[in-house]
Amino acid sequence: MVNQILTHEQIQHKIKRIAYQIYEANVDESEIVIAGIEGGGLKFAKKLSTILRKITDAEITLCTVNMDKRNPLDCGVSTSLKKDAYQNKSIILVDDVLNSGTTLIYGVHHFLKTPVKQLKTAVL
Repeated sequence: MVNQILTHEQIQHKIKRIAYQIYEANVDESEIVIAGIEGGGLKFAKKLSTILRKITDAEITLCTVNMDKRNPLDCGVSTSLKKDAYQNKSIILVDDVLNSGTTLIYGVHHFLKTPVKQLKTAVL
């Protein structure tokens, strides 16, 4: 027996609503960096990026965040963008689910090593 939390339509509606919330929080930004944690987070980030490109004139930059989710402290976190590409920018760190919060914490820690304009998280 499978427990379904949300239907496909409900998920699509939530993704669209989250994209609008990101837009509203960044209405004055010329660029928004959408940083998806490899795996489900990156898939979610790509969907958010697609919607954001339709609703804002801001440049939407997609960034892949790589980490060993089982051992992020020893293996570290890396991104597909160099630090200067997201320095002093608005960043949205995206993951698909939130269990303990550990993955997001390590992702946030990585980005806060560089001065950023703002850093927010988005989780489905």
